[in-house]
Amino acid sequence: MLLKEQWMQIHVLKSQGLSLREIARQLGVSRNTVTRYLSADDFPRYKPRDPRPTKLDPFHDYIRERMHAAAPDHIAGQALLRELRSLGYQGELRSLQAFMKLVAAPVVADPVVRFETAPGQQMQCDFVVFRRGANPLYACTATLGFSRWRWARFTSNERADTLITYHHALFDTLGGVSREILYDNAKTIVDTRDAYAQGHHRWHPGLLDLAKRYGFLPRLCRPYCAQTKGKVEHFHRYLRGNFYVPLASWLKQSGLALDVETANAEVGKWSRDVANQRIHPITHATPAVLFDQQKRQALGPLPTFIVAPSLAEILPSTVDPGMPLQHSLAVYQQLLTEVRA
Repeated sequence: MLLKEQWMQIHVLKSQGLSLREIARQLGVSRNTVTRYLSADDFPRYKPRDPRPTKLDPFHDYIRERMHAAAPDHIAGQALLRELRSLGYQGELRSLQAFMKLVAAPVVADPVVRFETAPGQQMQCDFVVFRRGANPLYACTATLGFSRWRWARFTSNERADTLITYHHALFDTLGGVSREILYDNAKTIVDTRDAYAQGHHRWHPGLLDLAKRYGFLPRLCRPYCAQTKGKVEHFHRYLRGNFYVPLASWLKQSGLALDVETANAEVGKWSRDVANQRIHPITHATPAVLFDQQKRQALGPLPTFIVAPSLAEILPSTVDPGMPLQHSLAVYQQLLTEVRA
């Protein structure tokens, strides 16, 4: 039986132009299975079966005890099989090896190295915390891997519905969709990591539906290893030091705290005129220039059947043309001039 995540991947890969043969190869299924699930508009649902007992079940505790006793060394499967044979086990070696691999201690990963992705291949998205407590302030951020094009919108929460809604605004600004998006391991993203097997996760239903509709593949970074999404993490530091701290400190001098409305009134202009115009030390080009090239060459189109929410729908309590801001626009303009310098 195919998982809902695999059903989503089949539809996304097909929308990205892959052949049935290539989709079947990448997912390890038959072409007939790919064809059958492409014809289904919704995920087929089956009644789950109770797990079948195996010949190895009565020996699970014994295997764990022997592996624990051998640690930090690893006991060979063939040697353990001989012991189990004497205890009456009549199953296969491969069943024993699969169980040993499942309960074995995780292998220490190699050090993370920086990697580059092709145009249109990957975008990294995340939430960054600026302030908690009674008056919280967060930002939903995105960075395109190839061009380092940056995007940010501020919010007062980290809820799943906020994340989904802000994706609509992100894609609308982007004017296209990358083939995959890399996320952190938050509950708003993934319900259970490695739920089905290593690397096969149970995604949050809202994100799974969003990925299917827009045609991108969600990916997870390594747990407790922020370096694997280093591009957006670097943007967080830049956003804090170059935008948040100058603006928040300026308002603090007047006895005011930076709120969601004020931050969103300015972050779009700052992203366009400052962050995406700065020559990046790795690419040696501005994100705006590389983004224009990437958008023409590699980004997938927006689906025509989706109408992105308007700014008023996304930020119902934010900037209104008739709503006075905490300071006059001249104050903000002066601040942005200082930020650019």
